[in-house]
Amino acid sequence: MAMSDLSGKVWLVTGASTGFGRELVEYLLSNGAQVVATARKVEGLQELGAKYPKTALVAAMDVTNQKQVDQVVEVAVKYFGGIDVLVNNAGYGMVGAVEESAEGEFRPMFETNVFGLIRVTQAVLPQMREQGSGHIVNLSSIGGLVATPGFGLYNATKFAVEGLSEALAQEVKPLGISVTIVEPGPFRTKFLGKAGGEAKKRISEYDSTAGKMRAYFTEQDGKQAGDPQKAVEAIVKAVESEHPPLHLLLGASTLPRVKAKIEALQKDFTEWESTTVGADYRDGQ
Repeated sequence: MAMSDLSGKVWLVTGASTGFGRELVEYLLSNGAQVVATARKVEGLQELGAKYPKTALVAAMDVTNQKQVDQVVEVAVKYFGGIDVLVNNAGYGMVGAVEESAEGEFRPMFETNVFGLIRVTQAVLPQMREQGSGHIVNLSSIGGLVATPGFGLYNATKFAVEGLSEALAQEVKPLGISVTIVEPGPFRTKFLGKAGGEAKKRISEYDSTAGKMRAYFTEQDGKQAGDPQKAVEAIVKAVESEHPPLHLLLGASTLPRVKAKIEALQKDFTEWESTTVGADYRDGQ
């Protein structure tokens, strides 16, 4: 996709050292955007700061650290004069049945995927409200719309992102701020394999359900159909559009999964409609 000059906006991207974050930062900078590239470890981002000294600001930011988040946002606003687009990309997954997953394994994922996203969003919103414009892009997943055995705790984090984002979109629309939820299917990033975690406990009764996801988690890394470059181009296209979407599915495999979920919901709602409406008080009571 040919892209026009993007020099008019300032983007802040979390989790910019790898995956979608890194691809997006490189794409934005190569097209003239001003970018605040943040990650817990920024060694791999320093080359971009050197290559784009006037348009790239590289900053170490752990989204689970409130003080660090506030400091980086403050510096970014002073450095570029404002933030136009926030991309909450930082996050990771883990695999394991719900019963197999220990709190010490899944709680840090919630701290990053959910609470970290909230921290950064709350830190950026006052400045966007003041300027009367802005766009918040929250990286969810097809797993935020359709759950999968073995991904239950990860699904929970992304379902939380979906609900928060839908409410946020309604809250900030009158203030001139847009929200887009990005829901990718499998893409060739480092989400699988080393980038994710796996529950240490294994219960044999779950081998035919969650166990299959464990195998997928390790065996499919590098074989996914999704092209990260096309994904970041799609994200930029959505942000630049006159009427940006609230939901942006990415990858052909996402569509049949979502459509099947909608059909299943409609089936349950229709079959149990009389029970649903019968749960209210009778008229006059």
